[in-house]
Amino acid sequence: MTPDLETHLTALYVKIDDEIGGTRWMGRPPLLNDSELVCLAVAQAPLGYHSEARWLRSARKRLAGLFPYLPQQSGYNKRLRAALPRVKRMIRELAMDSDFWTDTVWITDSTPVPCGMSRPTVQRSDLAGWAGYGYCASPSRFFWGLRLYLVCTPTGMPIMWALANPKIGEREVLAAMLEVDADLVSAREGILLISDKGFASKAFEKDLAQLGIEPLRPSFKREKKRYGEPMLKKVRQLIESVNDTLKGQLDLEQLGGRTFEGVAIRVAQRVLALAAGIWHNNKIGAPVTRSLIAYDQR
Repeated sequence: MTPDLETHLTALYVKIDDEIGGTRWMGRPPLLNDSELVCLAVAQAPLGYHSEARWLRSARKRLAGLFPYLPQQSGYNKRLRAALPRVKRMIRELAMDSDFWTDTVWITDSTPVPCGMSRPTVQRSDLAGWAGYGYCASPSRFFWGLRLYLVCTPTGMPIMWALANPKIGEREVLAAMLEVDADLVSAREGILLISDKGFASKAFEKDLAQLGIEPLRPSFKREKKRYGEPMLKKVRQLIESVNDTLKGQLDLEQLGGRTFEGVAIRVAQRVLALAAGIWHNNKIGAPVTRSLIAYDQR
């Protein structure tokens, strides 16, 4: 089967409707149901529309056959923010329905989510108290915003993800993620968690071992070479490639959110778009499961 956007959204709609269904509404139900709303949000991310107003104008022309009715911008924004729990659940449902859910090799890393550039923006933003200043070593720059922490399989399928203030330590955030999803971790044996040096700590690695997780990271110059390290560089490039997909094709660094709820749903929207693309490619037997080119009809 050749992947294309309309086939992808149709398959995703059926999956969402089967797994979650819609909200029971008192009185007349909305003309755009909850499953259609989530599919509409998934289509927005790879098509590169940061503005909901521009996206709805374009969708009325490009996707009129799939979405006969589209709300106004205010209604779309309000319902999309309320759908955050549903979006988060669908990320997990799609991962569980793929061939990658039982993979015991996990890769973790964090990437910046800039939320403001100027000092006046930082002072006026409703994100004050949530966002903070951080440093990204990859492009060697400071930023103000949040960090997206992602635990995924080598194919890029998201297993766990979280948003955190960049001033919070990486090990602390990852430990909290593993604690929240303790049942998910305990259901697997022999998890190999690949990370970078930022997660290095003897105490933290001891805690991971108690959870049945074997950490694998690059060694410091003062350390002996770790087992499996010669292949580590190639595997580490996979998580960098996943982050590049989020930032390049899904515009993670151009969210435009002004509140925590706005940033949270925009990040979840992009993580869901990534998971949905991998899920659909896996189902149709596409040669490259993480390729979103067929759904990026800009």
